[in-house]
Amino acid sequence: MVEAATERFVDAVKRAVALRGRFSVALSGGSTPREVYARLAEPEIASRIPWKQVHLFWGDERMVPPDHSDSNYRMVKESLLRQIEIPRENVHRMKGELPPEMAAEQYQQELQDFFPEELPRFDLVFLGVGEDGHTASLFPGTAAPDEMEKLVTSVYVPKLNAWRVTLTLPVINNAREVIFLVVGSGKAEIVQRIATLPEPSPDYPASLVQPHTGEPLWMLDSEAEGKIEDER
Repeated sequence: MVEAATERFVDAVKRAVALRGRFSVALSGGSTPREVYARLAEPEIASRIPWKQVHLFWGDERMVPPDHSDSNYRMVKESLLRQIEIPRENVHRMKGELPPEMAAEQYQQELQDFFPEELPRFDLVFLGVGEDGHTASLFPGTAAPDEMEKLVTSVYVPKLNAWRVTLTLPVINNAREVIFLVVGSGKAEIVQRIATLPEPSPDYPASLVQPHTGEPLWMLDSEAEGKIEDER
C-alpha cells in the first residue's frame, strides 16, 4: 500500500508540474502517512520529484510547537524534509504554537496568498480516518464538519481536551485528488461502517469527503479491509 501511495504521489506531481508548473499537497499526520513520506525521501524516489516545484501544506495540526513530539509538522520534517532538498518557502506549516484562532486565520491567509482561485484547489490531499470516523481534525460532535465559510478553522475536541486547527470540507472537497490511507484491524470497523452508509453523515465526518472531481480513493491494507471482505 505504501508503494502504491508513493507512486500515486509521484504521478500527481508530474501531472501537475506539466500542466500548471507546480504541485500542491495537503499532508496528513499519523503513522501510516509517515511510511509514505519516508519512502518518498529515499534517493531512488526523491530523485524523480522536482522538489523546487512542490509545495507542502498540512491538513491539520495540534496546538503544540513545531519541535513537539505530537506535531504533525515535526513528523513530516523527520521522515521527509531532512532528507530532501526543498526550498524553505515551499513548506507551509500550520503554526501550532499560536493561539488556535490566530493559527487558523494565518493559515487561511497563507492559502489565499498562494492559490489564485477563490477556493483553494490542492492537487492532492492525503487523509486518514479515526476509529470515531473523523478525518483531518473534523471530529463528530464538533462544529468543524459544519464549517462552510472558512477555509481553515480552529476546533476544540472535548474527548481529547485539546484544540486543533484543520482545513474545512469545502477546501478538501475542492481538491483534484483525495486519498485516504488506512491500515490495521483497528480501522476495519469504521471503514466498514462508512462504506455501508446509505448516505454521508456528519456522525462520520470522513463520509462527507466527496471531491467535486469524483470519489475519494481509499487505500487499505488487508486488515483494514477485513470487515468489507466479510460482507462480500
